[in-house]
Amino acid sequence: MCQNNQAKKRFGQNFLADTDIIDQIIEIIDPKYLDNLVEIGPGKGALTERLLHFCPRLWTIEIDKDLVQFLKKRFVHEKDFFVAESDALKINFSRNFAPPPIRVVGNLPYNIATPLIFHLIQHRHVIKDMLFMLQLEVAQRIHAKPCSKAYGRLTVMVQYFCEVFPMLNVQPSAFHPTPKVSSCFVRLIPRKRINPIAEDELMLADLVTTCFQQRRKTLRNSLRRFCPKPDEFFPAIDLSLRPDQISVKDYVYMSNQLTHLNFNTH
Repeated sequence: MCQNNQAKKRFGQNFLADTDIIDQIIEIIDPKYLDNLVEIGPGKGALTERLLHFCPRLWTIEIDKDLVQFLKKRFVHEKDFFVAESDALKINFSRNFAPPPIRVVGNLPYNIATPLIFHLIQHRHVIKDMLFMLQLEVAQRIHAKPCSKAYGRLTVMVQYFCEVFPMLNVQPSAFHPTPKVSSCFVRLIPRKRINPIAEDELMLADLVTTCFQQRRKTLRNSLRRFCPKPDEFFPAIDLSLRPDQISVKDYVYMSNQLTHLNFNTH
């Protein structure tokens, strides 16, 4: 193996190597000939090769310049294969991969998975679905239910925008080098209609962040940052509960109440 194609720690690289797992992932993705697929972090192309078999038009985004050159040589005969040497966190997914909708897939480095999901959510109007290999802990957090340890800010914000479907648990042995944690292949589908909808998404994000920064305290305690007498403004919520004990819809309700409060006091 060429030294340049060894996994690099600074990019959080763990290459998928188990062909049985790759087969199962391809079955889950179910790529179609006319799909507009974008693969993030193709690595050495194990999944890429299989995707091209079903969908010859494929965009890939790779930050490692050595792997970019490797991929260009490996798939030189694929005329509709494109590889961009770039940081996926800096790419405008709404503009660069027309025509929509796009399908985004990838074995995500653990260190960028959460910020990348939030980045992609900003471009959800052009995305059909997102299918990612994530650290199992991250997958559990985005799929968590209220009253569980995994339920938190990430849960509420991702579930507000997307439906979450854990599809396949993957053991560390499926990767090279072998990570210290298990993984999970997850499908995220941006909601076409969000119901109930937050009237101010920035308010929702601020509220959720504030509450989970003090997750052991009651909602009443956290909400005092926004209004002096929270019980008067949130009659539908038991404010003696902790942040991890109420639903996504409850957070949207409280956010909208605060939006109305701010509007009426300005």
